Amino acid sequence: MMNKYAIIDTGGKQLRVEPGRFYDIRRFALLGPNALKPNTKISMYRVLLICEGSNIDLGHPWLSKAIVKGRILHPCFDKKGIMRKIHSKKKTRRKSGYRQDFIRFVVDSICSTGNSVIS
Repeated sequence: MMNKYAIIDTGGKQLRVEPGRFYDIRRFALLGPNALKPNTKISMYRVLLICEGSNIDLGHPWLSKAIVKGRILHPCFDKKGIMRKIHSKKKTRRKSGYRQDFIRFVVDSICSTGNSVIS
């Protein structure tokens, strides 16, 4: 079985993606709340690397004609991060929490050039 994957740059992080699997990424700042509906198609052009078996295509910094296509499953949240601030001698405690907005999406295909599709 050939191992096909790509490494993309999204939300300030690098993520290894494979066709048919789902991933959680940070919500796109430019998309409004109406663009986050299920089955919305998305394309990511910041592809750093594509590996198909023993062939590795490496971009500098990105591959020029590579596209990772997918669709949004649903918006979701990360686990709540809890921050506590305690002053031991003053008997003061403060607790606050934060939940990052995420998008769960599934990768449908990885296109290394404009016409060849890896799925």
